[in-house]
Amino acid sequence: MFWIQQSGDELDILFKLDGGCLATSSIRVLVVDDFGPFRRFVRSTLQNKLGLRTIVEASDGVEAVELAQALQPDLILLDIGLPKVNGIEAARKIRELAPQSKILFVSQELSVEVVQAAFTAGAIGYVVKVDAESELPSAVKAVLRGETFVGSRFAGHGFIGTPDAATAGSEGNKVVAPAQRQEVEIAHRHEAGFYSDDASLLDGFTQFVGAALKAGSAVIVVATELHRGNLLPRLQAHGLDIGAAIEQGRYIALDAAETLSKFMVNDLPDRGKFLDVTGDIIVEAAKAAKVEHARVAACGECAAFLWAQGKAEAAIRLEHLWDEIAKTLGLDVLCGYPLGSFQGGVGSHIFDKICAAHSAVSSR
Repeated sequence: MFWIQQSGDELDILFKLDGGCLATSSIRVLVVDDFGPFRRFVRSTLQNKLGLRTIVEASDGVEAVELAQALQPDLILLDIGLPKVNGIEAARKIRELAPQSKILFVSQELSVEVVQAAFTAGAIGYVVKVDAESELPSAVKAVLRGETFVGSRFAGHGFIGTPDAATAGSEGNKVVAPAQRQEVEIAHRHEAGFYSDDASLLDGFTQFVGAALKAGSAVIVVATELHRGNLLPRLQAHGLDIGAAIEQGRYIALDAAETLSKFMVNDLPDRGKFLDVTGDIIVEAAKAAKVEHARVAACGECAAFLWAQGKAEAAIRLEHLWDEIAKTLGLDVLCGYPLGSFQGGVGSHIFDKICAAHSAVSSR
C-alpha cells in the first residue's frame, strides 16, 4: 500500500533554491520509511518549509522500487532499515530503474561504513534521523540541485559515490554540509530507575524532567494521576515555569492507564498501535522544543503499571518497543519501577530481563 499527498490539482509549484531565484517545477518526491509518524514528519517538513506538494509515501523496500519505476520521482528520501528489501539494496535497484531520481538517505544508522555503503549504492545525500528537524530542508535543497550533502555528524569524512549518482544534475559535484558540531550526541538513552518509595521515584522524575526542560527540550510524562499531580510542585520548586512549558507544548502529561489502553491488544502491546500513538506525540513534542538539535525526553511508569498487574511479558515487550522508538527518534527515556514489586528482589530472573531491556540502570 502507498499514499499520495497532494494539495489541490496544481502540480506546478514555486520552489526557492538558495541561489535566490524562483523556478517553476513539478517536483515529485517519494518518501520511504516503515515508521508512519516519521513519514508524516517528513511530509510536513517538505510541505511547510519547502513548499513541496506532490509527495508519495511507501513503507517498505519493494514498494519503493515499484513506485520509483512507475513515477520516476525527482527526489527519493530513503530509510535503510526497511522491511522486505533494505534501503541500500532498494537504492541499487532504483538507480537502474529510475536513473534520474536523486536519492537522499534519512536513517538512524551512524556507522561510517553504512553511510559509505549508502553513497556507493547511489545516494547523493545522507541525514541522520535525529538531526532531520534542522538538516532536512538544507539537504533536500542541495540534493535537488545535484549537490552531495553530508550531515554534520560526518563532517570531515570523504564519502565516495557511484559516478552517475555523484554527478547527476551537478556542476563539479559540490559537497554541502552544515556547520560541524563540536560534540556528537548519543543516539538514544533508555534507562530504568528502581525506587524504594514514591518520594524516591518523584525525585528521580524531577531531576530527569528538570534537566531536559532547562536544556530547552520537550518532555513527555506518562504516569499515574497521583504521581503527575505530585510532580508539578516539585518541578516548580526547582524554578521551572511549568505553566509556560505546558502552553508551549514542551511539557506533555499523560495518564499511564489511558495511554496503555490505546495500544494494548489481548493484554499485550501491539507494535503498530504503539508506534502510531507514541510516535505522533513525540513528533509534536519535538516541534515545540526551543533549541536547535534539542531532544525529546520521556519518563513514566507504563511498564511498571503492567508489571503491577502481573503482566510481566507485556511489560518486557513494552520496554523493547520503547527502546525501538528511542533508537528511531533519538529519544531519552526513563522508566520508573518500584523495587518492592519484584518477587525474588534484585537478581531475580524477571529483574534481570527488565535490566537487559535498558541501556543503563540506577536505583535509589
